[in-house]
Amino acid sequence: MYAIIESCGRQYKVSEGDVVFFEKLEAEEGKKITFDNVVLVSDDKKVEVGIPYVKGVKVEGKVVSHGKGKKILVYKYKAKKNYRRTQGHRQPYTRVEITKIKTASEKAEVKETVAKPVAEKKTTTKKEA
Repeated sequence: MYAIIESCGRQYKVSEGDVVFFEKLEAEEGKKITFDNVVLVSDDKKVEVGIPYVKGVKVEGKVVSHGKGKKILVYKYKAKKNYRRTQGHRQPYTRVEITKIKTASEKAEVKETVAKPVAEKKTTTKKEA
Protein backbone atom coordinates (compact mmCIF):
# COMPACT_ATOMS: atom_id res chain seq x y z
CA MET A 1 0.00 0.00 0.00
CA TYR A 2 1.25 3.47 -0.85
CA ALA A 3 -0.07 7.01 -0.83
CA ILE A 4 0.83 10.31 -2.44
CA ILE A 5 0.66 13.17 0.04
CA GLU A 6 1.03 16.89 -0.37
CA SER A 7 3.19 18.78 2.08
CA CYS A 8 5.40 21.87 1.92
CA GLY A 9 4.23 22.64 -1.61
CA ARG A 10 5.40 19.27 -2.97
CA GLN A 11 3.98 15.81 -3.47
CA TYR A 12 5.65 12.74 -1.92
CA LYS A 13 5.04 9.04 -2.60
CA VAL A 14 5.12 7.24 0.75
CA SER A 15 4.43 3.79 2.13
CA GLU A 16 4.62 2.35 5.63
CA GLY A 17 8.17 2.14 6.95
CA ASP A 18 9.62 4.73 4.54
CA VAL A 19 11.89 7.51 5.75
CA VAL A 20 11.14 10.72 3.85
CA PHE A 21 12.99 14.05 3.81
CA PHE A 22 10.54 16.96 4.00
CA GLU A 23 11.17 20.68 4.02
CA LYS A 24 11.69 21.94 7.57
CA LEU A 25 8.56 21.17 9.64
CA GLU A 26 7.66 22.80 12.94
CA ALA A 27 7.65 19.64 15.04
CA GLU A 28 9.96 18.33 17.73
CA GLU A 29 12.01 15.17 17.33
CA GLY A 30 10.16 12.04 18.42
CA LYS A 31 6.70 13.62 18.07
CA LYS A 32 3.95 12.18 15.88
CA ILE A 33 2.78 14.12 12.85
CA THR A 34 -0.32 13.64 10.69
CA PHE A 35 -0.67 14.50 7.01
CA ASP A 36 -4.29 15.12 5.95
CA ASN A 37 -3.67 16.19 2.35
CA VAL A 38 -3.66 12.78 0.67
CA VAL A 39 -3.92 13.05 -3.12
CA LEU A 40 -3.94 9.32 -3.98
CA VAL A 41 -4.16 6.01 -2.11
CA SER A 42 -3.41 2.64 -3.66
CA ASP A 43 -3.50 -0.87 -2.27
CA ASP A 44 -3.20 -4.16 -4.16
CA LYS A 45 -6.85 -4.10 -5.26
CA LYS A 46 -7.85 -0.53 -6.07
CA VAL A 47 -6.66 3.05 -6.50
CA GLU A 48 -8.49 6.04 -5.00
CA VAL A 49 -7.83 9.47 -6.45
CA GLY A 50 -9.01 12.55 -4.59
CA ILE A 51 -10.67 15.66 -5.94
CA PRO A 52 -8.41 17.35 -4.78
CA TYR A 53 -7.86 15.16 -1.67
CA VAL A 54 -9.11 11.70 -0.66
CA LYS A 55 -11.64 12.00 2.17
CA GLY A 56 -11.13 10.02 5.35
CA VAL A 57 -7.50 9.04 4.65
CA LYS A 58 -4.60 10.19 6.82
CA VAL A 59 -0.91 9.37 6.87
CA GLU A 60 0.84 9.24 10.24
CA GLY A 61 4.55 9.59 10.80
CA LYS A 62 7.17 10.17 13.47
CA VAL A 63 9.77 12.94 13.29
CA VAL A 64 13.19 11.27 13.35
CA SER A 65 15.52 14.28 13.11
CA HIS A 66 16.17 17.74 11.72
CA GLY A 67 19.21 18.73 9.72
CA LYS A 68 20.71 20.61 6.79
CA GLY A 69 21.38 19.36 3.28
CA LYS A 70 24.60 19.56 1.26
CA LYS A 71 26.06 22.98 0.64
CA ILE A 72 25.45 24.53 -2.76
CA LEU A 73 27.31 27.55 -4.11
CA VAL A 74 25.43 30.45 -5.63
CA TYR A 75 27.71 32.48 -7.89
CA LYS A 76 26.69 35.79 -9.47
CA TYR A 77 28.69 37.91 -11.85
CA LYS A 78 28.30 40.61 -14.46
CA ALA A 79 30.53 40.47 -17.48
CA LYS A 80 33.11 43.25 -17.92
CA LYS A 81 32.02 45.05 -14.73
CA ASN A 82 34.28 43.33 -12.14
CA TYR A 83 31.19 42.20 -10.17
CA ARG A 84 31.49 38.75 -8.62
CA ARG A 85 29.68 37.37 -5.57
CA THR A 86 29.80 33.87 -4.07
CA GLN A 87 27.25 32.71 -1.52
CA GLY A 88 26.67 29.30 0.08
CA HIS A 89 23.33 27.77 1.07
CA ARG A 90 22.25 24.68 3.04
CA GLN A 91 18.56 23.80 2.88
CA PRO A 92 17.03 22.68 6.21
CA TYR A 93 15.04 19.43 6.22
CA THR A 94 13.08 17.15 8.54
CA ARG A 95 13.38 13.34 8.40
CA VAL A 96 10.03 11.64 8.97
CA GLU A 97 9.42 7.92 9.28
CA ILE A 98 5.98 6.94 7.95
CA THR A 99 4.30 4.69 10.51
CA LYS A 100 0.77 4.16 9.20
CA ILE A 101 -1.61 4.94 6.36
CA LYS A 102 -5.15 5.13 7.75
CA THR A 103 -7.90 4.62 5.20
CA ALA A 104 -11.61 5.32 5.52
CA SER A 105 -12.48 1.59 5.61
CA GLU A 106 -10.17 1.02 8.58
CA LYS A 107 -11.88 3.81 10.49
CA ALA A 108 -15.29 2.27 9.79
CA GLU A 109 -14.16 -1.08 11.19
CA VAL A 110 -12.64 0.45 14.31
CA LYS A 111 -15.51 2.79 15.04
CA GLU A 112 -18.60 0.92 16.12
CA THR A 113 -21.51 3.29 16.49
CA VAL A 114 -24.67 2.43 18.31
CA ALA A 115 -27.80 4.15 17.05
CA LYS A 116 -29.84 5.64 19.85
CA PRO A 117 -33.56 6.16 19.34
CA VAL A 118 -34.63 9.76 19.10
CA ALA A 119 -37.47 10.81 21.39
CA GLU A 120 -40.41 12.16 19.44
CA LYS A 121 -41.60 15.64 20.28
CA LYS A 122 -45.30 16.22 20.74
CA THR A 123 -46.58 19.10 18.70
CA THR A 124 -49.81 20.84 19.38
CA THR A 125 -51.78 22.82 16.85
CA LYS A 126 -54.29 25.52 17.56
CA LYS A 127 -57.74 24.86 16.34
CA GLU A 128 -59.33 27.84 14.69
CA ALA A 129 -62.97 28.50 15.55
